[in-house]
Amino acid sequence: MKSKSISDPRIEFFDSIADKWDAGLDLPVLAHDLDACLAQFDINESEVVLDVGCGTGNLTKALLRRLGPAGRVMALDISTRMLALAQGKVDDVRASWHHASAEQLPFEDASIDRVICFSVWPHFENHASVAREFHRVLRPDRQLHIVHLISRAKINRIHEEVHHSVKHDHLVGADETADLLTQNLFNVVSMTDDEQRYIITACKKGWIGDSVP
Repeated sequence: MKSKSISDPRIEFFDSIADKWDAGLDLPVLAHDLDACLAQFDINESEVVLDVGCGTGNLTKALLRRLGPAGRVMALDISTRMLALAQGKVDDVRASWHHASAEQLPFEDASIDRVICFSVWPHFENHASVAREFHRVLRPDRQLHIVHLISRAKINRIHEEVHHSVKHDHLVGADETADLLTQNLFNVVSMTDDEQRYIITACKKGWIGDSVP
């Protein structure tokens, strides 16, 4: 597991709940829902996919079910405890584990085929900086997906109630997120923001230049 120094008040919280995370989920239902969601993304079996905020590895496992022998998942999280649990339940050489922040990704330019943020986008401190990092590591014309399998209202309510470190980690409307991505050289392909889910797909265009703030 590759590691780097990260300063974020959320780390202690996520480390503290890591051992209880999967117990609070219906894992077979989640696996089914993730498989159905990924089926819509037309993932090539040889892709290199970045799983940002991989947590205990549930999306990583779903991705590995879709990828072939040449496919790879780069699983990244700020919580070392989450990463350790994910490694313990994902025994697959196609997955690699990275302790890092989304604002400083430990990957080369244009080295990733697809970025997926599953249940993590509200927790980023600087969304514009994160979007620029995603743009940097993605290959031209490749896609970013922001995915939540419950409604925006429910996500925000959970964060307000669960712990002070994530109390203000609100998910804004899809239009506002789409505007931010557009400002950072993504083309927004599709948006869903309803009572069941929140999913935004955007495609990288061009290269980040001095004109981007």
